[in-house]
Amino acid sequence: FGARGPRAGGGGARGGPGVRLHPRGLRVHDGTERFRTEGYDRIHDNPFKTAADDDVSTFSVDVDTASYANVRRFLTVQRMLPPKGAVRIEEMINYFPYDYEPPAADAEAPFRADVKIAACPWNRRHRLARIALKGKVLRRKDRPAANLVFLVDVSGSMSSPSKLGLVKQSLKRLTRTLRAQDRVALVVYAGAAGLVLPSTPGTHKPDILKAIAQLDAGGSTNGGAGIQLAYRVAAQHFIEGGVNRVILATDGDFNVGVSDRSSLTRMIETKAKTGVFLSILGFGMGNYKDDRMEELSNKGNGNYAYIDSFREAQKVLVEEASGTLVTIAKDVKIQIFFNPQRVAGYRLIGYENRILARQDFNDDKKDAGEIGAGHAVTALYEIVPAGRKLPSAPVDPNPFLESETRPLERVAASKALFRLRLRYKQPGGDSSTLMEQDVVDRGSKGLPRDPEFRWAASVAAFGMLLRESPHKGKATWSRVLDLATPAVGEDPGGYRSEFLDLVRRAHRLALAERG
Repeated sequence: FGARGPRAGGGGARGGPGVRLHPRGLRVHDGTERFRTEGYDRIHDNPFKTAADDDVSTFSVDVDTASYANVRRFLTVQRMLPPKGAVRIEEMINYFPYDYEPPAADAEAPFRADVKIAACPWNRRHRLARIALKGKVLRRKDRPAANLVFLVDVSGSMSSPSKLGLVKQSLKRLTRTLRAQDRVALVVYAGAAGLVLPSTPGTHKPDILKAIAQLDAGGSTNGGAGIQLAYRVAAQHFIEGGVNRVILATDGDFNVGVSDRSSLTRMIETKAKTGVFLSILGFGMGNYKDDRMEELSNKGNGNYAYIDSFREAQKVLVEEASGTLVTIAKDVKIQIFFNPQRVAGYRLIGYENRILARQDFNDDKKDAGEIGAGHAVTALYEIVPAGRKLPSAPVDPNPFLESETRPLERVAASKALFRLRLRYKQPGGDSSTLMEQDVVDRGSKGLPRDPEFRWAASVAAFGMLLRESPHKGKATWSRVLDLATPAVGEDPGGYRSEFLDLVRRAHRLALAERG
């Protein structure tokens, strides 16, 4: 695949202790990345690991999509490559709908797992394993009753049309999909929190739409107080067996009240245990706090989407409403046991901030990600077959441990490349269920033929190019297009065709930076 231009972060002069200046922003000592006053967590690409020394990989699933829409905003609106911290590859892959087979209607498990293996497009000497999960699909009429609380940031920072104006359009669109059994309340916060609309049945749409239309921006932001009030309202109208969710619409710029991340995350994590989940819709640019909103949604057992247009609001709140609102499995974890006889090493692509310790897999107290109705989740592993050299520095064996041949002898008879293990809880449950299956590499030599596999691989390669990943191999913008174009298919909504345009835009911007 070939090289691209300078890294997205660029170089730069020192800007004082702990701060490095870059053409598009700042990197600071607390592990975050700044674009103007936007905030992004630093991401360090998962490294290759040696299967003989580290044979287990464990992580939490993630169905957030915010990163892709935010990257699109940088490329199309701001006409620049995004900061590296904005590029979370798993969210870019999971942005797209995939034609994965769901579980049977009468299946006990809420999702179905499928694994395929092919040659790795950016390093043909390696293998690429795709793990696909598909949640049960719910028809709109079969969705459980919903108790929703819209929590809207109406502070001064939200005054632009791309922020509060788009929030109002988005919430109006969601309101029109409400049914008689659904309820909606509206809470706002700006210096102080207030209940604009008490919990109202979905049949009273004129009242809900009127309350949304009257929202206006001004003042500072007491985000903590607003969240506390929203959770109280949700608890007062809690629906047993239903959807109980706070939907926060904000740019994330909390600056008054309970604003530090640790206090907010502890509070939201506690509230999630009561059955009231939190979803976050991010809006705007310039002072956007991506790092804060991603963490809060993770702790709130919810999802996080970035709304850059009315079209994106339609996708998240209407087309994917079941997945956005209805959780079918919580604390979903994936664990892979690699067979060192057949695997020299491996690398999980993306999910850097979702990595779990090995023991966390069996710990039902450990929080993990949620899967919504109809959600598709994709994870990719780049695998180095046994006998090949890892693309990383070798490590010396521990002289105090026994030879590594003993564990290899125990698995020598197995043809499995790895064992896939999944744990999940029912939305209202506290105990997890285990699913396991062994995966054999059938040895297909060519690139992925399955269009869904090709698509996921092309998006992953695109993300690695944007991040200037040290593991991008021979990936180039043109090879991404070559891989993706045959996989566009029918493309309802035009999302895949739009992706091809984004790749071309990124290529032009990279060439311009190269000068």
